[in-house]
Amino acid sequence: MALAVVASRALLGVQAPAIAVEVHLSGGLPATHIVGMPETAVKESKDRVRAAIINANLRYPDGRVVVNLAPADLPKEGSRFDLAIALGILAASGQLPAEHLAKHEFLGELALSGSLRPIHGVLPAAIRCGQEARTLVVPEGNAGEAALVRSHRVLAAGSLLSVCQHLRDGHGLATAADCLAANTDPPRQDQAAYPAGGLAAPETPDLAHVRGQLRARRALEIAAAGGHNLLMVGPPGSGKTLLATCLPGILPPLTEAQALAVAAIASVAGQPPRLGDDFLVAPIRAPHHTASAVALVGGGSNPRPGEISLSHHGVLFLDELTEWQRTVLEVLREPLESGRIVISRAARQAEFPASFQLLAAMNPCPCGYSGDSSGRCRCSAEAIARYRSRLSGPLLDRIDLHIEVPRLPQDELLAEAADAESSACVRARVAAARDRQLARAGQANARLGQTALKRVAGLADSGRALLEQAIGRLNLSARACHRILKVARTIADLDGADSIGNAHLAEAISYRCL
Repeated sequence: MALAVVASRALLGVQAPAIAVEVHLSGGLPATHIVGMPETAVKESKDRVRAAIINANLRYPDGRVVVNLAPADLPKEGSRFDLAIALGILAASGQLPAEHLAKHEFLGELALSGSLRPIHGVLPAAIRCGQEARTLVVPEGNAGEAALVRSHRVLAAGSLLSVCQHLRDGHGLATAADCLAANTDPPRQDQAAYPAGGLAAPETPDLAHVRGQLRARRALEIAAAGGHNLLMVGPPGSGKTLLATCLPGILPPLTEAQALAVAAIASVAGQPPRLGDDFLVAPIRAPHHTASAVALVGGGSNPRPGEISLSHHGVLFLDELTEWQRTVLEVLREPLESGRIVISRAARQAEFPASFQLLAAMNPCPCGYSGDSSGRCRCSAEAIARYRSRLSGPLLDRIDLHIEVPRLPQDELLAEAADAESSACVRARVAAARDRQLARAGQANARLGQTALKRVAGLADSGRALLEQAIGRLNLSARACHRILKVARTIADLDGADSIGNAHLAEAISYRCL
């Protein structure tokens, strides 16, 4: 009778709780049992592990094998425990030195040949192991994302046999960083672990290509500088989508901590985290208006992150906003305020970060031409009101900037392109303004709490009178008032001003056209 314990990690939201894989060998008829709330893929690991051990020219023990995944009340899913179970069986049967297992944690799926296949959700485990100063062993196919955590040692293994060799003599495994450097095209995006898609953003157009729309360009700059939500309203073909696709080109880069959090969410979702030059680029997500509420906020029987979490520290672009189902849009209200989403199911509860910037575009009426100078709109006032009622007041209240994007006049549209400001010039101002915000409060203005807002957005007597007049005339809520102050603070930051002036406040008020 023998017992071995191997350390591994489960996946719960973006957390990686520790799992003790306990293997007990005893006499009796040959059988293998896995307990500890395993789902189907975990139960099937006994057949993969047996074949992998035999094909690695190692001995699978005779008798009764019981594998317990502790804690037993935490549901276990996926094939991530294969490697730990195999090593536990080998250690319990005396084929591996059990004392060396205590220094490592193991993740990976075993092929029947004994080779290791990549899994999703490695990065949260790597982050957690880094915090606890433990060594993590992962498949070579996950070396790219695991190497993003630079604070600790991550080893990449290609097979069960190479892991056994490392545990016996301390050699045979390269670090994930070395493995990544040695392979110019590492198998980190294996189709079994990562479906097609991901967070890679397409090449963005330059703001210099946008003709006219000076007010919309200004609002886009303010939104990028302060992380504010922005809604553009205008007829078809006025440039709303083009302006939206220019936003990634003027956003400041992420910090390393923010980029690591974004990469961890992508890893949990089964999408390849961006590496290299794209690592610090803010994620941009643009789901179609037919997306469901679950696709937007996340969910499922085993909760997975949705579009708002995949947009964490980035931008969620919702085009044709009034074509979305109202019930789907309403689920955005709480995450827009809290920056997180909690998904509750009968068996478990998972929390995902969702601190995203909302960028949306819509037409002003069903035909799209209300207020257009051509006069082609024939929509009744009732039809326009019904059309705009698809957006609730509480949702609009959470959008900092509402701007109209009119159709360009014919002479301006066909005129030779003037030398407009490029995205690089705007990005420099945005980065400088964001640096001021981080130095002052440690976060973008859009995320300021009430205490911090009161400290950094004080108004003179004339400014307070101007805001009181706006509240009375526009029937602004307390939330809208606070968001106006945040936008005014961002405008002041773009001007390099230490305090909010009346001009900054008046401009911020003007961006509440709805």
